[in-house]
Amino acid sequence: MKVICTTLNAKYIHTNLAIRYLKAYAMPEFNIKIKEYTIKDPVMNIVTDLYQQKPDVIGFSCYIWNIEETIKVVNMLKKIDPSIIIVFGGPEVSYDTSEWMEKIPQVDFIVMGEGEQTFKQLLSEIETNKDYRNVPGIAYRNEGQAVVTPQMNKLDLKELPSPYRFEEDIPYLGKRVTYIETSRGCPFSCQFCLSSIEVGVRYFEREKIKEDIRYLMENGAKTIKFVDRTFNISRSYAMEMFRFLIDEHLPGTVFQFEITADIMRPEVIDFLNQEAPKGLFRFEIGVQSTNDFTNELVMRKQNFTKLTRTVTMVKDGGKIDQHLDLIAGLPEEDYDSFRKTFNDVFELRPEELQLGFLKMLRGTGVRLRANDHGYIYMDHSPYEILGNNVLSFDDIVKIKQVEDVLEKYWNDHRMDLTVEYLVTNVFSSPFDFFQQFGTFWDEQGWSRIGHQLEDLFRRLHSFLEHISIKDLEIVIGLMKYDYLIHHKYKPRKPWWEQSFTKEERVKIYKQISEFPSLLGQSFIDLGLDEKDLFKHTMLESLSFDLKEYLASGRIIAHPTSLVAYFNPTNEETVIFSFKEK
Repeated sequence: MKVICTTLNAKYIHTNLAIRYLKAYAMPEFNIKIKEYTIKDPVMNIVTDLYQQKPDVIGFSCYIWNIEETIKVVNMLKKIDPSIIIVFGGPEVSYDTSEWMEKIPQVDFIVMGEGEQTFKQLLSEIETNKDYRNVPGIAYRNEGQAVVTPQMNKLDLKELPSPYRFEEDIPYLGKRVTYIETSRGCPFSCQFCLSSIEVGVRYFEREKIKEDIRYLMENGAKTIKFVDRTFNISRSYAMEMFRFLIDEHLPGTVFQFEITADIMRPEVIDFLNQEAPKGLFRFEIGVQSTNDFTNELVMRKQNFTKLTRTVTMVKDGGKIDQHLDLIAGLPEEDYDSFRKTFNDVFELRPEELQLGFLKMLRGTGVRLRANDHGYIYMDHSPYEILGNNVLSFDDIVKIKQVEDVLEKYWNDHRMDLTVEYLVTNVFSSPFDFFQQFGTFWDEQGWSRIGHQLEDLFRRLHSFLEHISIKDLEIVIGLMKYDYLIHHKYKPRKPWWEQSFTKEERVKIYKQISEFPSLLGQSFIDLGLDEKDLFKHTMLESLSFDLKEYLASGRIIAHPTSLVAYFNPTNEETVIFSFKEK
Protein backbone atom coordinates (compact mmCIF):
# COMPACT_ATOMS: atom_id res chain seq x y z
CA MET A 1 0.00 0.00 0.00
CA LYS A 2 1.42 3.36 -1.07
CA VAL A 3 0.92 6.13 1.51
CA ILE A 4 1.69 9.84 1.24
CA CYS A 5 1.62 12.37 4.09
CA THR A 6 1.43 15.92 2.84
CA THR A 7 0.61 19.49 3.77
CA LEU A 8 0.51 22.98 2.35
CA ASN A 9 2.91 25.14 4.37
CA ALA A 10 2.40 28.90 4.67
CA LYS A 11 5.85 29.53 3.16
CA TYR A 12 8.59 27.48 1.51
CA ILE A 13 10.96 28.01 4.45
CA HIS A 14 8.55 26.25 6.82
CA THR A 15 8.60 22.51 7.44
CA ASN A 16 5.85 20.34 8.89
CA LEU A 17 6.85 18.40 11.98
CA ALA A 18 3.56 16.50 12.34
CA ILE A 19 3.81 14.48 9.14
CA ARG A 20 7.38 13.52 10.00
CA TYR A 21 6.22 12.12 13.33
CA LEU A 22 3.58 10.11 11.45
CA LYS A 23 6.20 8.72 9.08
CA ALA A 24 8.62 7.83 11.88
CA TYR A 25 5.93 6.11 13.99
CA ALA A 26 4.52 4.12 11.07
CA MET A 27 7.89 2.57 10.20
CA PRO A 28 8.84 -0.13 9.41
CA GLU A 29 5.34 -1.50 8.69
CA PHE A 30 4.56 1.42 6.39
CA ASN A 31 7.00 3.42 4.30
CA ILE A 32 5.30 6.80 4.10
CA LYS A 33 6.38 9.33 1.51
CA ILE A 34 6.54 12.98 2.61
CA LYS A 35 5.39 15.68 0.18
CA GLU A 36 5.27 19.36 1.10
CA TYR A 37 3.86 22.30 -0.85
CA THR A 38 2.88 25.87 -0.05
CA ILE A 39 -0.47 27.64 -0.10
CA LYS A 40 0.88 29.76 -2.97
CA ASP A 41 1.46 26.75 -5.25
CA PRO A 42 -1.15 26.35 -8.00
CA VAL A 43 -3.71 23.72 -7.02
CA MET A 44 -3.32 21.97 -10.37
CA ASN A 45 0.42 21.59 -9.79
CA ILE A 46 -0.16 20.01 -6.36
CA VAL A 47 -2.85 17.66 -7.67
CA THR A 48 -0.71 16.61 -10.63
CA ASP A 49 2.30 15.87 -8.45
CA LEU A 50 0.29 13.83 -5.93
CA TYR A 51 -1.60 11.92 -8.60
CA GLN A 52 1.60 10.96 -10.40
CA GLN A 53 2.80 9.21 -7.23
CA LYS A 54 -0.11 6.74 -7.68
CA PRO A 55 -0.95 6.66 -3.94
CA ASP A 56 -3.51 4.47 -2.23
CA VAL A 57 -3.81 6.76 0.80
CA ILE A 58 -3.03 10.47 1.21
CA GLY A 59 -2.98 12.09 4.64
CA PHE A 60 -3.29 15.89 4.80
CA SER A 61 -2.11 17.94 7.79
CA CYS A 62 -4.72 20.71 8.19
CA TYR A 63 -4.42 24.15 9.80
CA ILE A 64 -6.31 27.44 9.58
CA TRP A 65 -3.82 28.77 7.03
CA ASN A 66 -4.15 25.86 4.58
CA ILE A 67 -7.60 24.27 5.00
CA GLU A 68 -9.30 26.17 2.17
CA GLU A 69 -6.57 25.31 -0.37
CA THR A 70 -6.38 21.75 0.94
CA ILE A 71 -10.10 21.25 0.29
CA LYS A 72 -9.62 22.42 -3.30
CA VAL A 73 -6.82 19.89 -3.78
CA VAL A 74 -8.88 17.04 -2.34
CA ASN A 75 -11.98 17.88 -4.39
CA MET A 76 -9.95 17.76 -7.57
CA LEU A 77 -8.09 14.57 -6.62
CA LYS A 78 -11.33 12.72 -5.88
CA LYS A 79 -12.77 13.72 -9.24
CA ILE A 80 -9.73 12.33 -11.00
CA ASP A 81 -9.40 9.15 -8.94
CA PRO A 82 -12.22 8.39 -6.43
CA SER A 83 -10.33 5.31 -5.20
CA ILE A 84 -7.67 7.38 -3.40
CA ILE A 85 -8.39 7.27 0.33
CA ILE A 86 -8.22 10.75 1.84
CA VAL A 87 -7.35 11.23 5.52
CA PHE A 88 -7.43 14.61 7.26
CA GLY A 89 -5.69 15.39 10.55
CA GLY A 90 -4.37 18.38 12.45
CA PRO A 91 -5.75 21.07 14.76
CA GLU A 92 -8.18 22.57 12.24
CA VAL A 93 -10.19 19.34 11.85
CA SER A 94 -9.78 17.87 15.35
CA TYR A 95 -12.84 19.82 16.53
CA ASP A 96 -16.35 19.97 15.06
CA THR A 97 -15.36 16.72 13.36
CA SER A 98 -18.86 15.59 12.42
CA GLU A 99 -19.42 18.98 10.80
CA TRP A 100 -16.27 18.51 8.70
CA MET A 101 -17.38 15.01 7.63
CA GLU A 102 -20.66 16.46 6.45
CA LYS A 103 -19.06 19.49 4.81
CA ILE A 104 -16.39 17.56 2.85
CA PRO A 105 -17.75 14.24 1.54
CA GLN A 106 -14.49 13.73 -0.35
CA VAL A 107 -12.71 13.07 2.97
CA ASP A 108 -12.84 9.42 4.02
CA PHE A 109 -11.32 9.68 7.50
CA ILE A 110 -10.43 12.36 10.03
CA VAL A 111 -7.81 11.68 12.70
CA MET A 112 -8.49 13.74 15.83
CA GLY A 113 -5.81 15.08 18.15
CA GLU A 114 -2.49 13.32 18.64
CA GLY A 115 -2.18 11.21 15.54
CA GLU A 116 0.91 9.01 15.54
CA GLN A 117 -0.56 5.80 16.93
CA THR A 118 -4.06 6.42 15.59
CA PHE A 119 -2.86 6.97 12.02
CA LYS A 120 -0.76 3.81 12.08
CA GLN A 121 -3.71 1.77 13.38
CA LEU A 122 -5.93 3.30 10.70
CA LEU A 123 -3.48 2.30 7.97
CA SER A 124 -3.42 -1.24 9.34
CA GLU A 125 -7.22 -1.48 9.21
CA ILE A 126 -7.33 -0.01 5.70
CA GLU A 127 -4.87 -2.67 4.58
CA THR A 128 -6.51 -5.59 6.42
CA ASN A 129 -9.91 -5.91 8.09
CA LYS A 130 -11.37 -2.46 7.50
CA ASP A 131 -13.04 -2.62 10.92
CA TYR A 132 -12.66 1.02 11.83
CA ARG A 133 -14.49 0.71 15.15
CA ASN A 134 -11.19 -0.57 16.54
CA VAL A 135 -9.34 2.64 15.73
CA PRO A 136 -9.52 5.28 18.51
CA GLY A 137 -9.92 8.96 17.75
CA ILE A 138 -11.16 8.90 14.17
CA ALA A 139 -14.24 9.91 12.21
CA TYR A 140 -15.42 7.79 9.29
CA ARG A 141 -18.64 6.92 7.47
CA ASN A 142 -20.77 3.84 7.93
CA GLU A 143 -23.62 3.55 5.46
CA GLY A 144 -23.39 7.25 4.78
CA GLN A 145 -23.50 8.30 8.44
CA ALA A 146 -20.54 9.86 10.26
CA VAL A 147 -19.16 7.73 13.09
CA VAL A 148 -16.76 9.19 15.66
CA THR A 149 -14.73 6.82 17.87
CA PRO A 150 -13.50 7.80 21.37
CA GLN A 151 -9.99 9.17 21.57
CA MET A 152 -7.25 7.18 23.24
CA ASN A 153 -5.12 8.19 26.21
CA LYS A 154 -2.18 10.48 25.52
CA LEU A 155 1.02 8.93 24.24
CA ASP A 156 4.17 8.46 26.26
CA LEU A 157 6.34 10.98 24.40
CA LYS A 158 9.53 9.30 25.56
CA GLU A 159 8.64 6.33 23.36
CA LEU A 160 8.14 8.30 20.13
CA PRO A 161 10.82 7.73 17.46
CA SER A 162 12.76 10.71 16.13
CA PRO A 163 11.17 12.57 13.19
CA TYR A 164 14.51 14.07 12.11
CA ARG A 165 16.49 11.14 10.70
CA PHE A 166 15.25 11.06 7.12
CA GLU A 167 17.99 11.40 4.52
CA GLU A 168 15.69 13.21 2.08
CA ASP A 169 15.47 16.15 4.55
CA ILE A 170 19.22 16.74 4.81
CA PRO A 171 19.64 18.92 1.67
CA TYR A 172 17.02 21.36 2.98
CA LEU A 173 18.10 21.75 6.61
CA GLY A 174 20.18 24.84 5.92
CA LYS A 175 17.48 26.50 3.81
CA ARG A 176 14.38 26.07 5.94
CA VAL A 177 13.21 26.45 9.53
CA THR A 178 13.49 23.23 11.53
CA TYR A 179 10.81 22.84 14.19
CA ILE A 180 11.51 20.84 17.32
CA GLU A 181 9.34 20.08 20.33
CA THR A 182 10.56 19.03 23.75
CA SER A 183 7.10 18.99 25.32
CA ARG A 184 3.41 18.91 24.46
CA GLY A 185 0.63 20.71 26.26
CA CYS A 186 0.49 23.96 28.19
CA PRO A 187 0.04 24.70 31.91
CA PHE A 188 -2.15 27.73 31.19
CA SER A 189 -5.80 28.01 30.16
CA CYS A 190 -5.92 31.00 27.77
CA GLN A 191 -9.35 30.71 26.17
CA PHE A 192 -8.26 31.91 22.72
CA CYS A 193 -5.60 29.19 22.34
CA LEU A 194 -5.96 25.56 21.33
CA SER A 195 -3.13 24.57 23.68
CA SER A 196 -5.40 25.38 26.64
CA ILE A 197 -7.60 22.39 25.80
CA GLU A 198 -4.96 19.82 26.75
CA VAL A 199 -4.44 19.65 30.50
CA GLY A 200 -0.87 19.38 31.74
CA VAL A 201 2.55 19.24 30.11
CA ARG A 202 4.30 16.08 28.92
CA TYR A 203 8.01 15.96 28.10
CA PHE A 204 10.10 14.08 25.57
CA GLU A 205 13.27 12.28 26.58
CA ARG A 206 15.88 15.01 27.14
CA GLU A 207 18.91 13.09 25.97
CA LYS A 208 17.14 12.01 22.77
CA ILE A 209 16.25 15.65 22.10
CA LYS A 210 19.88 16.65 22.56
CA GLU A 211 21.00 13.93 20.17
CA ASP A 212 18.48 15.16 17.59
CA ILE A 213 19.76 18.73 17.92
CA ARG A 214 23.35 17.56 17.50
CA TYR A 215 22.31 15.62 14.40
CA LEU A 216 20.44 18.58 12.93
CA MET A 217 23.34 20.98 13.46
CA GLU A 218 25.88 18.52 12.06
CA ASN A 219 23.75 18.25 8.93
CA GLY A 220 23.46 21.97 8.34
CA ALA A 221 20.36 23.21 10.22
CA LYS A 222 20.67 26.95 10.78
CA THR A 223 17.32 28.00 12.28
CA ILE A 224 15.85 25.69 14.91
CA LYS A 225 12.55 26.79 16.41
CA PHE A 226 11.19 25.17 19.56
CA VAL A 227 7.41 24.84 19.34
CA ASP A 228 6.87 24.22 23.07
CA ARG A 229 4.04 26.49 24.18
CA THR A 230 5.96 27.55 27.30
CA PHE A 231 9.60 26.56 27.01
CA ASN A 232 10.53 27.92 30.44
CA ILE A 233 7.71 26.42 32.53
CA SER A 234 10.36 24.31 34.28
CA ARG A 235 13.30 26.50 35.29
CA SER A 236 15.68 23.57 35.78
CA TYR A 237 14.77 22.11 32.40
CA ALA A 238 15.15 25.45 30.60
CA MET A 239 18.52 26.06 32.27
CA GLU A 240 19.74 22.61 31.28
CA MET A 241 18.74 23.15 27.64
CA PHE A 242 20.15 26.69 27.50
CA ARG A 243 23.44 25.39 28.91
CA PHE A 244 23.52 22.56 26.37
CA LEU A 245 22.80 24.86 23.43
CA ILE A 246 25.41 27.40 24.53
CA ASP A 247 28.04 24.72 24.95
CA GLU A 248 27.37 22.68 21.82
CA HIS A 249 25.93 25.03 19.21
CA LEU A 250 27.69 25.30 15.89
CA PRO A 251 28.50 28.72 14.38
CA GLY A 252 25.61 30.25 12.45
CA THR A 253 22.86 28.36 14.28
CA VAL A 254 19.94 30.32 15.78
CA PHE A 255 17.46 28.92 18.31
CA GLN A 256 13.98 30.40 18.82
CA PHE A 257 11.74 29.84 21.84
CA GLU A 258 8.27 30.78 23.00
CA ILE A 259 8.68 31.85 26.61
CA THR A 260 6.38 33.14 29.32
CA ALA A 261 8.21 36.25 30.42
CA ASP A 262 6.57 36.94 33.79
CA ILE A 263 7.68 33.60 35.25
CA MET A 264 11.29 33.88 34.10
CA ARG A 265 13.61 34.31 37.06
CA PRO A 266 16.20 37.11 37.03
CA GLU A 267 19.02 34.64 37.66
CA VAL A 268 18.14 32.83 34.42
CA ILE A 269 18.38 36.09 32.47
CA ASP A 270 21.65 36.97 34.23
CA PHE A 271 23.00 33.60 33.14
CA LEU A 272 21.96 34.18 29.52
CA ASN A 273 23.32 37.73 29.48
CA GLN A 274 26.67 36.45 30.72
CA GLU A 275 26.98 33.14 28.87
CA ALA A 276 24.97 33.23 25.63
CA PRO A 277 26.70 34.41 22.45
CA LYS A 278 24.96 37.36 20.83
CA GLY A 279 22.34 36.25 18.29
CA LEU A 280 22.25 32.59 19.37
CA PHE A 281 18.79 32.84 20.97
CA ARG A 282 15.56 34.61 20.01
CA PHE A 283 12.55 34.88 22.33
CA GLU A 284 8.88 35.07 21.32
CA ILE A 285 6.70 36.44 24.11
CA GLY A 286 2.91 36.54 23.98
CA VAL A 287 1.71 39.63 25.83
CA GLN A 288 -1.65 39.86 24.01
CA SER A 289 -3.18 42.48 26.34
CA THR A 290 -2.29 44.56 29.38
CA ASN A 291 -5.97 44.99 30.32
CA ASP A 292 -6.42 43.05 33.57
CA PHE A 293 -10.17 42.57 33.12
CA THR A 294 -9.67 41.24 29.59
CA ASN A 295 -6.97 38.82 30.78
CA GLU A 296 -9.27 37.63 33.55
CA LEU A 297 -12.08 36.96 31.06
CA VAL A 298 -9.83 34.76 28.90
CA MET A 299 -8.36 33.02 31.99
CA ARG A 300 -4.93 34.42 31.27
CA LYS A 301 -2.68 34.95 34.27
CA GLN A 302 -0.10 37.64 33.58
CA ASN A 303 1.99 39.91 35.77
CA PHE A 304 2.92 42.77 33.46
CA THR A 305 5.34 44.25 35.98
CA LYS A 306 7.38 41.04 36.04
CA LEU A 307 7.05 40.68 32.27
CA THR A 308 8.45 44.20 31.89
CA ARG A 309 11.35 43.31 34.17
CA THR A 310 12.20 40.27 32.07
CA VAL A 311 11.95 42.03 28.71
CA THR A 312 14.00 44.96 30.00
CA MET A 313 16.73 42.76 31.47
CA VAL A 314 16.98 40.76 28.26
CA LYS A 315 17.10 43.93 26.16
CA ASP A 316 19.73 45.51 28.38
CA GLY A 317 21.83 42.37 28.01
CA GLY A 318 22.00 42.96 24.26
CA LYS A 319 22.32 39.25 23.45
CA ILE A 320 18.78 38.14 22.56
CA ASP A 321 16.24 39.64 20.14
CA GLN A 322 12.65 39.64 21.38
CA HIS A 323 9.42 39.29 19.42
CA LEU A 324 6.35 40.39 21.41
CA ASP A 325 2.78 39.55 20.37
CA LEU A 326 -0.45 41.52 20.79
CA ILE A 327 -3.99 40.37 19.98
CA ALA A 328 -6.60 42.97 19.06
CA GLY A 329 -10.22 42.01 19.70
CA LEU A 330 -10.01 40.12 22.99
CA PRO A 331 -13.16 40.31 25.16
CA GLU A 332 -14.03 43.77 26.52
CA GLU A 333 -10.90 45.42 25.10
CA ASP A 334 -12.19 48.41 23.15
CA TYR A 335 -10.19 50.72 20.86
CA ASP A 336 -8.96 52.98 23.68
CA SER A 337 -7.96 50.02 25.84
CA PHE A 338 -6.06 48.47 22.94
CA ARG A 339 -4.31 51.80 22.34
CA LYS A 340 -3.10 51.62 25.94
CA THR A 341 -2.01 47.99 25.52
CA PHE A 342 -0.04 48.93 22.40
CA ASN A 343 1.67 51.86 24.12
CA ASP A 344 2.42 49.81 27.24
CA VAL A 345 4.21 47.18 25.17
CA PHE A 346 5.87 49.52 22.67
CA GLU A 347 7.41 51.31 25.65
CA LEU A 348 9.57 48.19 26.04
CA ARG A 349 10.95 48.74 22.51
CA PRO A 350 10.97 45.07 21.44
CA GLU A 351 12.94 44.28 18.30
CA GLU A 352 9.67 43.10 16.80
CA LEU A 353 6.08 43.85 17.83
CA GLN A 354 3.54 41.58 16.17
CA LEU A 355 0.00 42.95 16.03
CA GLY A 356 -2.51 40.21 15.31
CA PHE A 357 -6.29 39.94 15.43
CA LEU A 358 -8.28 37.45 17.47
CA LYS A 359 -9.12 34.27 15.59
CA MET A 360 -12.09 32.28 16.85
CA LEU A 361 -10.44 28.88 16.59
CA ARG A 362 -12.59 25.77 16.68
CA GLY A 363 -12.64 24.20 20.12
CA THR A 364 -11.53 27.30 22.04
CA GLY A 365 -13.43 28.92 24.88
CA VAL A 366 -13.80 32.30 23.16
CA ARG A 367 -15.54 30.61 20.22
CA LEU A 368 -17.81 28.53 22.45
CA ARG A 369 -18.81 31.68 24.36
CA ALA A 370 -18.81 34.06 21.39
CA ASN A 371 -22.36 35.24 22.06
CA ASP A 372 -21.41 36.45 25.54
CA HIS A 373 -19.43 39.29 23.97
CA GLY A 374 -21.37 39.79 20.75
CA TYR A 375 -18.65 38.42 18.48
CA ILE A 376 -19.10 38.29 14.75
CA TYR A 377 -16.36 36.57 12.77
CA MET A 378 -15.50 34.96 9.45
CA ASP A 379 -17.35 31.72 8.70
CA HIS A 380 -14.24 30.31 7.03
CA SER A 381 -10.63 30.08 8.17
CA PRO A 382 -8.88 31.91 9.70
CA TYR A 383 -12.13 32.81 11.57
CA GLU A 384 -10.86 36.32 12.26
CA ILE A 385 -13.19 38.60 14.20
CA LEU A 386 -15.19 41.28 12.41
CA GLY A 387 -16.38 42.98 15.59
CA ASN A 388 -17.81 42.47 19.05
CA ASN A 389 -19.83 44.37 21.66
CA VAL A 390 -17.03 46.93 22.32
CA LEU A 391 -14.98 46.90 19.12
CA SER A 392 -16.66 47.84 15.84
CA PHE A 393 -15.49 46.89 12.38
CA ASP A 394 -14.51 50.55 11.92
CA ASP A 395 -12.18 50.15 14.91
CA ILE A 396 -10.72 46.97 13.45
CA VAL A 397 -10.04 48.72 10.14
CA LYS A 398 -8.19 51.48 12.01
CA ILE A 399 -6.08 48.99 13.97
CA LYS A 400 -5.25 47.17 10.72
CA GLN A 401 -3.89 50.47 9.41
CA VAL A 402 -1.60 50.54 12.43
CA GLU A 403 -0.49 46.97 11.73
CA ASP A 404 0.40 47.81 8.13
CA VAL A 405 2.86 50.61 8.88
CA LEU A 406 4.13 48.96 12.08
CA GLU A 407 5.43 46.08 9.98
CA LYS A 408 7.12 48.33 7.46
CA TYR A 409 8.51 51.02 9.72
CA TRP A 410 9.31 49.29 13.01
CA ASN A 411 9.61 45.55 12.59
CA ASP A 412 11.75 45.83 9.45
CA HIS A 413 14.10 48.29 11.21
CA ARG A 414 14.61 50.47 8.17
CA MET A 415 14.53 53.73 10.11
CA ASP A 416 14.88 53.11 13.82
CA LEU A 417 16.39 56.51 14.63
CA THR A 418 13.62 58.33 12.79
CA VAL A 419 10.73 56.39 14.31
CA GLU A 420 12.21 56.69 17.80
CA TYR A 421 12.37 60.47 17.43
CA LEU A 422 8.83 60.69 16.07
CA VAL A 423 7.18 58.57 18.76
CA THR A 424 9.14 60.29 21.52
CA ASN A 425 9.21 63.93 20.47
CA VAL A 426 6.55 64.61 17.82
CA PHE A 427 3.48 62.48 18.47
CA SER A 428 1.59 62.12 21.74
CA SER A 429 2.21 58.35 21.81
CA PRO A 430 3.67 55.59 19.61
CA PHE A 431 0.17 54.33 18.80
CA ASP A 432 -0.90 57.77 17.63
CA PHE A 433 2.02 57.99 15.22
CA PHE A 434 1.31 54.59 13.68
CA GLN A 435 -2.44 55.27 13.59
CA GLN A 436 -2.22 58.68 11.93
CA PHE A 437 0.42 57.51 9.47
CA GLY A 438 -1.46 54.24 8.80
CA THR A 439 -4.69 56.11 8.08
CA PHE A 440 -2.89 58.49 5.72
CA TRP A 441 -1.15 55.51 4.05
CA ASP A 442 -4.49 53.81 3.47
CA GLU A 443 -6.15 56.98 2.16
CA GLN A 444 -3.38 57.36 -0.44
CA GLY A 445 -4.03 53.83 -1.71
CA TRP A 446 -0.51 52.73 -0.83
CA SER A 447 -1.71 49.59 0.95
CA ARG A 448 -2.78 48.22 -2.43
CA ILE A 449 0.48 48.75 -4.31
CA GLY A 450 4.08 47.62 -3.96
CA HIS A 451 6.95 49.70 -2.70
CA GLN A 452 10.71 49.99 -2.95
CA LEU A 453 12.92 51.14 -0.09
CA GLU A 454 13.03 54.69 -1.43
CA ASP A 455 9.21 54.73 -1.57
CA LEU A 456 9.00 54.12 2.18
CA PHE A 457 11.11 57.19 2.87
CA ARG A 458 9.24 59.34 0.36
CA ARG A 459 5.88 58.30 1.78
CA LEU A 460 6.84 59.05 5.35
CA HIS A 461 8.20 62.42 4.20
CA SER A 462 4.93 63.09 2.38
CA PHE A 463 2.90 62.28 5.49
CA LEU A 464 5.02 64.50 7.75
CA GLU A 465 4.70 67.37 5.27
CA HIS A 466 0.95 66.80 5.09
CA ILE A 467 0.51 67.23 8.85
CA SER A 468 3.07 70.08 8.98
CA ILE A 469 5.23 68.93 11.87
CA LYS A 470 7.43 71.68 13.25
CA ASP A 471 10.66 69.62 13.42
CA LEU A 472 10.55 68.43 9.80
CA GLU A 473 14.16 69.38 9.01
CA ILE A 474 15.42 67.40 12.00
CA VAL A 475 13.35 64.36 11.00
CA ILE A 476 14.58 64.58 7.40
CA GLY A 477 18.14 64.55 8.72
CA LEU A 478 17.45 61.44 10.77
CA MET A 479 15.80 59.82 7.75
CA LYS A 480 18.91 60.50 5.69
CA TYR A 481 21.03 58.87 8.38
CA ASP A 482 18.74 55.81 8.55
CA TYR A 483 18.72 55.49 4.77
CA LEU A 484 22.48 55.66 4.34
CA ILE A 485 23.55 53.53 7.32
CA HIS A 486 21.67 50.49 5.96
CA HIS A 487 23.24 50.58 2.50
CA LYS A 488 26.16 48.32 1.70
CA TYR A 489 26.98 50.29 -1.41
CA LYS A 490 26.77 53.93 -2.37
CA PRO A 491 23.16 54.49 -3.53
CA ARG A 492 22.86 55.79 -7.06
CA LYS A 493 19.77 57.87 -6.53
CA PRO A 494 18.63 58.62 -2.98
CA TRP A 495 15.07 59.71 -2.23
CA TRP A 496 15.97 63.36 -1.55
CA GLU A 497 17.51 66.16 -3.57
CA GLN A 498 21.22 66.38 -2.82
CA SER A 499 22.26 69.14 -0.41
CA PHE A 500 25.37 70.30 -2.22
CA THR A 501 26.23 71.31 -5.75
CA LYS A 502 29.18 69.65 -7.43
CA GLU A 503 31.32 72.70 -6.74
CA GLU A 504 30.39 72.71 -3.06
CA ARG A 505 31.22 68.98 -2.76
CA VAL A 506 34.62 69.54 -4.36
CA LYS A 507 35.34 72.27 -1.84
CA ILE A 508 34.26 70.19 1.18
CA TYR A 509 36.13 67.07 0.01
CA LYS A 510 39.26 69.15 -0.43
CA GLN A 511 38.85 70.47 3.11
CA ILE A 512 38.41 66.94 4.48
CA SER A 513 41.48 65.70 2.57
CA GLU A 514 43.60 68.50 4.00
CA PHE A 515 42.16 68.27 7.54
CA PRO A 516 40.98 64.66 8.11
CA SER A 517 41.06 65.30 11.86
CA LEU A 518 37.74 67.13 11.37
CA LEU A 519 36.10 63.68 11.25
CA GLY A 520 38.11 62.09 14.05
CA GLN A 521 40.77 59.42 14.48
CA SER A 522 38.66 56.56 13.11
CA PHE A 523 38.34 58.46 9.85
CA ILE A 524 42.07 59.20 9.75
CA ASP A 525 42.73 55.46 10.20
CA LEU A 526 40.85 54.73 6.96
CA GLY A 527 43.53 56.60 5.00
CA LEU A 528 41.15 57.86 2.30
CA ASP A 529 42.39 60.22 -0.36
CA GLU A 530 40.28 62.68 -2.35
CA LYS A 531 39.62 60.10 -5.08
CA ASP A 532 38.30 57.63 -2.50
CA LEU A 533 36.02 60.30 -1.08
CA PHE A 534 34.39 60.97 -4.44
CA LYS A 535 34.09 57.27 -5.26
CA HIS A 536 33.00 55.73 -1.95
CA THR A 537 31.30 58.44 0.11
CA MET A 538 28.16 60.56 0.11
CA LEU A 539 28.01 64.06 1.50
CA GLU A 540 24.88 65.62 3.00
CA SER A 541 23.94 68.63 5.09
CA LEU A 542 21.97 68.36 8.35
CA SER A 543 20.39 71.10 10.43
CA PHE A 544 21.61 69.72 13.79
CA ASP A 545 24.68 68.26 15.45
CA LEU A 546 24.46 64.57 14.55
CA LYS A 547 27.35 63.46 16.75
CA GLU A 548 25.78 65.06 19.81
CA TYR A 549 22.38 63.51 19.07
CA LEU A 550 23.82 60.01 18.65
CA ALA A 551 25.76 60.40 21.90
CA SER A 552 23.14 62.00 24.14
CA GLY A 553 19.82 62.22 22.30
CA ARG A 554 19.91 66.03 22.52
CA ILE A 555 19.10 68.16 19.48
CA ILE A 556 21.48 71.09 19.11
CA ALA A 557 20.69 73.29 16.12
CA HIS A 558 23.91 73.73 14.18
CA PRO A 559 24.56 73.05 10.48
CA THR A 560 26.49 69.77 10.16
CA SER A 561 28.03 67.90 7.25
CA LEU A 562 27.40 64.17 7.17
CA VAL A 563 29.89 61.90 5.40
CA ALA A 564 28.80 58.31 4.72
CA TYR A 565 31.64 55.97 3.77
CA PHE A 566 30.65 52.76 1.96
CA ASN A 567 33.57 50.43 2.55
CA PRO A 568 34.08 48.37 -0.63
CA THR A 569 36.15 45.78 1.23
CA ASN A 570 33.78 44.65 3.97
CA GLU A 571 30.55 46.21 2.58
CA GLU A 572 29.98 48.08 5.83
CA THR A 573 28.87 51.69 6.07
CA VAL A 574 30.33 54.18 8.54
CA ILE A 575 28.94 57.67 9.05
CA PHE A 576 31.00 60.65 10.18
CA SER A 577 30.01 64.25 10.75
CA PHE A 578 31.55 67.62 11.45
CA LYS A 579 30.18 71.06 12.15
CA GLU A 580 30.06 73.49 9.27
CA LYS A 581 31.68 76.88 9.81
